[in-house]
Amino acid sequence: MSIDLKQLKYFLAVAEEKSFSRAAERLHISQPPLSQQIMKLEAELGVKLFARTTRTFELTVAGKALMQEASDLLAKMRMTIDTVRQIDRGEVGRLRVGIVGSAMWGPIPSMLEEFQSKYPRVTWTIHESGPTVQYDALRAKQIDVGFWREPKLDDDELRRDNLKQELCFKENVCVAVNEHHPLAKMDAIELMDIADEPMLTLALDKSAFPRYLIQCCINAGFHPEIFQEAHEPQTLLAMVGAGLGVTLMPETTARIGWPGVVFLPIRTNAPSANLYITYTTLDDAPVVRAFLNILRPPSA
Repeated sequence: MSIDLKQLKYFLAVAEEKSFSRAAERLHISQPPLSQQIMKLEAELGVKLFARTTRTFELTVAGKALMQEASDLLAKMRMTIDTVRQIDRGEVGRLRVGIVGSAMWGPIPSMLEEFQSKYPRVTWTIHESGPTVQYDALRAKQIDVGFWREPKLDDDELRRDNLKQELCFKENVCVAVNEHHPLAKMDAIELMDIADEPMLTLALDKSAFPRYLIQCCINAGFHPEIFQEAHEPQTLLAMVGAGLGVTLMPETTARIGWPGVVFLPIRTNAPSANLYITYTTLDDAPVVRAFLNILRPPSA
């Protein structure tokens, strides 16, 4: 049996208009090929679809049944085509976002709000974890994009794993000190000013970012005394608030009011806390493309 959608479309036009001439006019074709298609459809089905007399033009019982089924089928096909086009534009689907916790203190929440506003049919979920876990999750296709900070990954390493990394937001590091610390009265400090202070840092074995910050201290002329390590930035800030030491944090951290903590800009050669997005290049992912369009500036 060979029945195509065009035949069903022609049949519906005739059934709805109850006239071959009006249906042909509606379809912008001549009447003979329309009649031929209807006869071919009847031959394929082995049934009569229309009861024709000199005075009447009515659907048979089989014709009425086909009219309902064909109408539903064509409506479903139109919906399917529309959905496929929406998927290709990234308007429908799922986005799994890996992110380091400190990134949520910056512009990421507003970017997610804009994405949700423009693509309301895309469901998205946040997966908070460190860079190493995110990297493995990207390779395993457990997340679609990952956000983490400096240092930028090596391009050869990224290509090897079919990943790409782009700079999203530029940001510097600041120093968090207790509000009663003598440095807290200053507008800005040098990195060397904390050379003799107990250093509080994120776990050095979990992420390259805290190791990068330690190296920045060494480059500035001192090797910091690591007093405590923690897994979460808020844990470090709680210890700073208790007067247990100082810590290095992205500047956007200062947007949050932390009891007993003052955030000081670094005057010279401040380490960067730039935020990068990493995603796979192996698959065509329309939802990821749509998300990147939100994050990239209009001139990109």
